[in-house]
Amino acid sequence: MDQSIPDNPVTAETPRAIPGAGMDRAVRPSRQKLLFRRALRYGTPIAMALFVWGGWRLIPASGTLSVPQTQLSIATVHSAPFLDYLPVRATVAPLNVTFIDAIQGGEVSEVVAKDGALLEKGNVLARLTNPQLQLDVTSRKAQIASQLGAVSAQRLTLQQTRTTEETQLAEARYNLLKARRELSIREQLRGQGFESDANVQSYRDEADYYAQRLKRLEGALVQDVKVADRQGLEIDEEAQRLRSNLDVVEASLDALVLRAPLSGRLTNFELQPGQSLKAGDKIGQIDSEGLYRLDADIDEFYLGRVAVGERADADLGDTKIALTVSRVHPQVTNGQFHAELTFDKPPPTGLRRGESVDLRITLGETHRALVLPNSAWLEASGGSSAFVVALNGRTADRVSITSGRRNPDQVEITDGLHEGDQVIVSSYNSYKNFNHLAIK
Repeated sequence: MDQSIPDNPVTAETPRAIPGAGMDRAVRPSRQKLLFRRALRYGTPIAMALFVWGGWRLIPASGTLSVPQTQLSIATVHSAPFLDYLPVRATVAPLNVTFIDAIQGGEVSEVVAKDGALLEKGNVLARLTNPQLQLDVTSRKAQIASQLGAVSAQRLTLQQTRTTEETQLAEARYNLLKARRELSIREQLRGQGFESDANVQSYRDEADYYAQRLKRLEGALVQDVKVADRQGLEIDEEAQRLRSNLDVVEASLDALVLRAPLSGRLTNFELQPGQSLKAGDKIGQIDSEGLYRLDADIDEFYLGRVAVGERADADLGDTKIALTVSRVHPQVTNGQFHAELTFDKPPPTGLRRGESVDLRITLGETHRALVLPNSAWLEASGGSSAFVVALNGRTADRVSITSGRRNPDQVEITDGLHEGDQVIVSSYNSYKNFNHLAIK
């Protein structure tokens, strides 16, 4: 009988007829094939998931910058003694400076002193000429001399008046004494009968007249003396004022000779013969010789910490010199303020004006604190943030911190960091706009 051929080909699971067998049976796959099939079925999803997760881990977070480790400097936050001082470069300046002005205008006729010369008080610097001033002084002196003559005449008149009154008073006393003596004689003669009462009465009237006259003269003299004394004081004051005016007039002429007002070194003195000066023009200055101070320009960051009375020291050669902040100018110019320091003891010899001196201003006592190096990382962060390196050393995150006092080597950390933290202390300028770093 004819056997028909099936439409579909035989598959792996379709039993196949084995020649010589009495019946058909299925062929089972090998164990290795079953394990392979199961691995494909269940491992593929897991592998895909791991691939996605790994890719996500490799993608940098938002705001992350990759930085080579060779470009980074890392330091450890640690506890150490914090030395609170400020290094400053100061300039030697004279302790006292006296400016010299031209009191009177004129033309320089002679220059006697030289710039930089060491002078004594009263030394002649230069001489001026001013013909108009000389004429004015001569005229003014003549006027004052005339006024002094009038004052002298007033004093003479007062003296003559007092002399006349005292003469009249003396005459009145003498006339009274003579009248009383004559009256006494006439009264004795009347008692003996040689004089009449009428004749004696005339002598008595004369004695009473001189007595009243003496009384009036004495009273008038007392009043005149008071007035004369007051006028005499006024005359003395007027004479003194005129003499003072005369001294001023003569001094104005003497002012044409320019002199050193005190001892010291003459600087900024550049007068030339023939040069014209006006009253009030500055012609130079005198610096105190051997007495110096130090002038320092300090960063405005320390304005609230540098105060009058702060201690400082400087190394001049092999000697440590103690100083004190004597004055602080609060005005800030180009990010700096000005301070002056004075020597606690006489400064060493050999200092020169304009010489630079390195010194240290003590701002506080030494104490333990968490510190980091005072380096480039502070320029961009200002001490308000820092990049802390993770434990794996592969990443660094920006954290907010609070920094305190600083010295050239250290900066005090008061909040935001802990001892042992690893912090990037190289410059942040290249990644100041990033909050995360991936370290390669």
